[in-house]
Amino acid sequence: MGRVVAAAVYSAGRKVTNISIDEGAEWARKPGHFVWIGLEEPNAEELANLQCQFGLHELAIEDALEKHSRPKLETFGDALFIVTYSPVRHEGRLEFIETHIFAGNGYIITCRNGHSKSYALVRQRCEARPLLLEHGEDFVLYALLDFVTENYQPVSEAIHGEIEELEQSVLSNSLKEEDIQRLHSLRRDILRLRRYVAPMVEVSEELQRLSFPFIDKNMRPYFRDVQIHVTRQMEDLAGIRDIASQTIEIGMLLESSRQSITQRKFAAWAAILAFPTAIAGIYGMNFQNMPELGWHYGYFAVLGVIGLGCAGLFASFKKSGWL
Repeated sequence: MGRVVAAAVYSAGRKVTNISIDEGAEWARKPGHFVWIGLEEPNAEELANLQCQFGLHELAIEDALEKHSRPKLETFGDALFIVTYSPVRHEGRLEFIETHIFAGNGYIITCRNGHSKSYALVRQRCEARPLLLEHGEDFVLYALLDFVTENYQPVSEAIHGEIEELEQSVLSNSLKEEDIQRLHSLRRDILRLRRYVAPMVEVSEELQRLSFPFIDKNMRPYFRDVQIHVTRQMEDLAGIRDIASQTIEIGMLLESSRQSITQRKFAAWAAILAFPTAIAGIYGMNFQNMPELGWHYGYFAVLGVIGLGCAGLFASFKKSGWL
């Protein structure tokens, strides 16, 4: 069973009264009035009730009962059906709450299918601007779309902040597997945000072109404002995506550099240890005709040569930065 979040009738930019959804059509038929109904998770029976009252197209009702993959705008006669998505981020998990908007002459109906940020704030904003609310349904439609677009900004900023923290961690510490996994997850969230916000450009463009009785031509610049906000949001998301990709690349390069330094150190110490090993191997062959074997100071001389050789190699590697 769905829940009626709010239902009210407006006229001349002012709220007239709260109503039940069964009274909606009666008020909507009055000249200069329009109703604004907000529902949460309505069922088929409640949508059928709204269809009978407002003459909603049966295809629009069928569309509202389905789950969609992206925002869209459909026209049914002189009415609109719009699918929008609001991003919700909880404990690092990104979800999208689907909302359906029915708009026509005398009514605006929103059906929210999930627990996203409430549209009560939109209603408060509109009621606080009676001169604009006087335009009627088209201003409310703009306010709803603008609010949906605003919801993407804090989510993208939060993801951006996490990526910057991981970037600093990658620059100062060794690249960890969980860092790579987290960066990949954040980059995937950015792509999902772009997938849901990009179609809003088409929706706002369509609203600027379409001619409907309840959309005043003077309101078209407001829908252009939504388009501008969406375009900027897409540019921001593209920049954040590039930062995430570059962070992974920089992390891999730094890790490769750190491994190269370690390998050079191992190679340097192996060369130093190879020098006394080679000399010891030569004098360990035990041939009889080795003149140094009978020399009284031969042992001490070999130790001196080994010490000098190792010290020389160490100094050389130190100077070249291998140690």
